[in-house]
Amino acid sequence: MTRPTCSTCLRPQATCICRWIAPTAAQVEVLILQHPLEVHNAKGSARLLHLSLPGSVMVTGEAFDPDELAALLYAGGRSPVLLYPGADHPAEVCAPSNLRLVVLDGTWRKSRKMLHLNPLLQTLPRLALEGMPESHYRIRKAHAPNQLSSMEATVYALMRLEGSEAPLAPLLAAFDGFVDQQASYASRGLVPRT
Repeated sequence: MTRPTCSTCLRPQATCICRWIAPTAAQVEVLILQHPLEVHNAKGSARLLHLSLPGSVMVTGEAFDPDELAALLYAGGRSPVLLYPGADHPAEVCAPSNLRLVVLDGTWRKSRKMLHLNPLLQTLPRLALEGMPESHYRIRKAHAPNQLSSMEATVYALMRLEGSEAPLAPLLAAFDGFVDQQASYASRGLVPRT
């Protein structure tokens, strides 16, 4: 028997996260490359991020066709910047409206594999986040204190690239609500499925 599913967030209606969608305009466009194993992860934040950022693009895959990936990265003449640890690139010298932030959504192991399988991603300038606030992502285990969810990392990166926090703050509040909802299932011994 199939459970009724929300057509927007694609989760079962009983665990719908649509009330946490916080439409927020960003100058920097966001491209989310989601690992296939993250699509049905109930604790994943990428879908909420995508639904909250009008104009964002979310594509699922592990190894992408190089031509299709190039089209996604450089669409509209924007300059892509990969949100990933490594040599930080001073992307701030480019106007935010000319940037595309590329986010790899998956565990660290999965994101490393995606980076390895897609040489074009390896050539992109990187934006590494350092000195970020502690994660509020208490529903997933972090292997290091500075590890953030895809949504938190993206919001902090956008704040840095756009030079402003206030317009993007609603995204962090939405994330906190999402985490509280997921934590409430765990506290009651329920495991949300997607």
